[in-house]
Amino acid sequence: MRFILVNGRTPFRKTFCLWCCEEICGGYLRDAKTLLPYCGYECYALHHEAAPLIERRAQAAS
Repeated sequence: MRFILVNGRTPFRKTFCLWCCEEICGGYLRDAKTLLPYCGYECYALHHEAAPLIERRAQAAS
């Protein structure tokens, strides 16, 4: 896992966590490859655990 930890800073525009959809304020994580925002490490970890499963299901459905 590679991420960027941003402390004490809010994104320029109103931004929401990719996983839980909560508004980001104060500090957040950003994926190093995609630059997608997450409200904390828990949401980042959950998304990266679930992403391969979701992708496989989508491929199986098509």
